[in-house]
Amino acid sequence: MLAFIIRRLAQALVVIVAMVVLVFFGTHVIGDPVWMMVPGDATQEQIEQVRREFGFDQPAYIQFFRFLGDVMQGEFGRSYVHGESAITLILERMPATMELAFAALVLAVVIGIPLGLFAGLKPDHPLSRGIMAASILGFSLPTFWVGLMLIMLFSVMLGWLPATGQGTTVEIFGIRTSLFTLDGWKHLFLPAVNLALLKVSLVIRLTRSGAREASLQDYVKFARAKGLSPARIVGVHILKNILIPIVTVLGLEFGSLVAFSVVTETIFAWPGMGKLLLEAIQRLDRPLIVAYVMVVVLLFVTINLIVDILYSALDPRVRLTGSQA
Repeated sequence: MLAFIIRRLAQALVVIVAMVVLVFFGTHVIGDPVWMMVPGDATQEQIEQVRREFGFDQPAYIQFFRFLGDVMQGEFGRSYVHGESAITLILERMPATMELAFAALVLAVVIGIPLGLFAGLKPDHPLSRGIMAASILGFSLPTFWVGLMLIMLFSVMLGWLPATGQGTTVEIFGIRTSLFTLDGWKHLFLPAVNLALLKVSLVIRLTRSGAREASLQDYVKFARAKGLSPARIVGVHILKNILIPIVTVLGLEFGSLVAFSVVTETIFAWPGMGKLLLEAIQRLDRPLIVAYVMVVVLLFVTINLIVDILYSALDPRVRLTGSQA
């Protein structure tokens, strides 16, 4: 098990180093941020002064090594627009994005697994066919359109839920969160549903296929022959065995919820990292873009490591392979 974790950590380090190189040179070729930092009537001398001040007049490889030195110290430069540390700005917005992604993931699990089990265990039931048809809609409908329709229905027409913002927040261990206030939950519900829609459909189809396959296995037939209750058969013998692919996919999907929440945060004016990234791209704020991408990369690598460890806990064969390695 220890050898398995060490090997995964080494692979994660290689991924991080590769992404540092790709992120820097990828953002280096995106426009010229100097034009976003000087007034429209700036003289050529003023433009060159700003260029020298931020080191844009240096060759790309010199800028890269300077950037690499900053990264080794946990710093990604100062935002050209905000004038503050880019990583500080990202980390300030990160709790809002994380709570939105976490709420969406919980919705995907709570809704998707029961519906998927029902559809897999009773495939010929009319409700099962309705569930699968609804899951196709979840894959097909664009996120921005669903968000606008949710606002139109629940905020404009019915007036039940607020359309934008994070609502009332409280500070827990120095972090502002809306998870502990009723007003915060009201503001969180619509964006969480919008972000979770695709993942609910994914979990339904994944659980359904796993349940149908597991229900035909010999150990399930033997459990039925022993006279075990249907609830025990489903909860112990079927669900436990299909959790491995579900845990793997959900772990990776949590990272994608964080990384691709830009559309949802923009539609609902949710004060998270995605909304900040969109503003940074519009203004060519390179340090903010780099800091965001690197935070997401670290998040993906960490989630992958946790998923692998959970995978090995659920499947003894993975632990055996790791110990032999």
